[in-house]
Amino acid sequence: MSLPRPSFSAAFPVAAALLLAAPGMNAETLTPEQQRAILEKTATIRLAPSLAALSAGEYEAVVHLLAVGEIFQRLFEEARHPQAAELRRGLAGQSREVADLFRMFQGPIVTTLDNQRVPLAPGIAAEAPGRNLYPAGITAAEIEAFLNRHPERRAEILGERTVVRVATAENLKRDRAALARHPVVSALQPFLDERLARFERGAAGRPAGAPLELYAVPDSVAYADDMVAAQRRLFAAAEAIEKDDPEFAGYLRNRGRDLLSNDYESGDAAWVTGRFGKLNAQIGSYETYDDALFGVKAFYAVSLLLRDEAATAELMRGLGGLQEIEDALPYEPKKRVRADIPVGVYEVIADFGQARGLNTATILPNDVLFTRRYGRTILLRRNIMLHPEVAAVAARRWKAAVVPALGELPVAEGNFWRTLWHEIGHYLGPGRTRDGRALDQALQTRADSVEEMKSDLVSLFAHQRLFEAGKLDPARLAAVQASGILRTLQDVKPRRDQAYQVMQLAQFNYFLDRGLLRFGADDRLELDVARYPEVVRGLLTEVLELQSAGDAAAADAFFTRWNEWSERHEKLAERLRAAGGPRFRLVRYGALGE
Repeated sequence: MSLPRPSFSAAFPVAAALLLAAPGMNAETLTPEQQRAILEKTATIRLAPSLAALSAGEYEAVVHLLAVGEIFQRLFEEARHPQAAELRRGLAGQSREVADLFRMFQGPIVTTLDNQRVPLAPGIAAEAPGRNLYPAGITAAEIEAFLNRHPERRAEILGERTVVRVATAENLKRDRAALARHPVVSALQPFLDERLARFERGAAGRPAGAPLELYAVPDSVAYADDMVAAQRRLFAAAEAIEKDDPEFAGYLRNRGRDLLSNDYESGDAAWVTGRFGKLNAQIGSYETYDDALFGVKAFYAVSLLLRDEAATAELMRGLGGLQEIEDALPYEPKKRVRADIPVGVYEVIADFGQARGLNTATILPNDVLFTRRYGRTILLRRNIMLHPEVAAVAARRWKAAVVPALGELPVAEGNFWRTLWHEIGHYLGPGRTRDGRALDQALQTRADSVEEMKSDLVSLFAHQRLFEAGKLDPARLAAVQASGILRTLQDVKPRRDQAYQVMQLAQFNYFLDRGLLRFGADDRLELDVARYPEVVRGLLTEVLELQSAGDAAAADAFFTRWNEWSERHEKLAERLRAAGGPRFRLVRYGALGE
């Protein structure tokens, strides 16, 4: 069964020839030769699970949810770069090479083969740390100076679903016009128009040379037209699927209202506690990886999923004893955790925005209060995790990195279980700093790296505990441990803003320093398995302390210390690049007619 294509294109072509260089733009852009070189190192992976088992109502709901995904895809690109919308509008139908690069990197900034972020073509501004969610060109120091003058505004300015603007009369009039255009949004923000009007009067009387004044508006106002359109599609999807899956329909309606109120509690509660039928969907803005200024702004995504009932049932039978794992973690004070975490194994129908790519698993929501009240849900993407191309690349990379005696360990199988417990790891450990601060605001741009490293280590720690308790056979433990090492290996030296890669390199260097790994013959890695439990526990203890203390400077110093890149690292990276084949992956979706 094939779906009709949504009304707007799934690929956003860009024509480099039509872009003119402008003052202040980054002069270094990709040449046609560089464009071709990147695409030659790109493999296309197509995800197209059968939808034949869906009812007519479920099928109609999928069509509406794909349309929501397209809206959020556009919002994601525009939140990352201020010229994304302009490029889409004016340059459709041009060079296929540039179109594929725009699609693959979700905007006009491309990652080169040497891991640099470069504009796709002349006339494109260089990527800014604050992307397009803060005023153009603003620095973290300027924002901190404003917050020092207005400490009561910190929650507003650093809110995860807000857009920060300079308080000019023009900006304020535009936001007030959005409220006037959508009374339903205004009604759900009952005091906002009055507040913006007060800022507008202040802007009119502000003398030249006065200190910088900022304000923030909720996403529901910053993107009011799109949020209203997405809400209508969600309500239409809910109506279509009501008879087949009333709980999923209820979640969609709650999430539609969330988008207008800018408050996700009702939708998150319905999502986490609901027991859905064939379909599931991650809808909204959650992850903050793209905010390189403060690490607090969330970016939009949709992941539309088809449940694998048999695989989910098998997985659920293997879970248990989460409180025991939490109690064994090396930190204090411990917390109570729910035993019945909702976990599902799914086939990806289509991903949009921050979810697009080869994301293997997700655990959400992230909000500490909502997590305490309702728990979290784990989504495992089977057709990505077990895709033959992905598994083959993992096996080749592993053999290229290690001595021959280790080369046959089943890293692909280990990756499934390690990833599952990585996601559970997000559920365990500190939820706030010792003095009660949110981890993302306390650790700022290092928060994601610390959290992801914690979850990697909790996964390895938990598997060791399960093995010692007789609940895990040696073969699976060995596969997971191999996967844990493979996870840390880097093809190129990470940039500071790459949260995952930075924490992976830090793990690798720590493992080398503590003797779990060492370079052996031909500079291939040897593994001292006996040291695995002690080394993992030691690093986990340090990482949990970083979270508990909430010291951003200490976290930064930690990653500075453990991000060495030597000649041996580069030689290992060269072997990994050669073994891995294509460097990049361009994901296509059958549901989008691709």
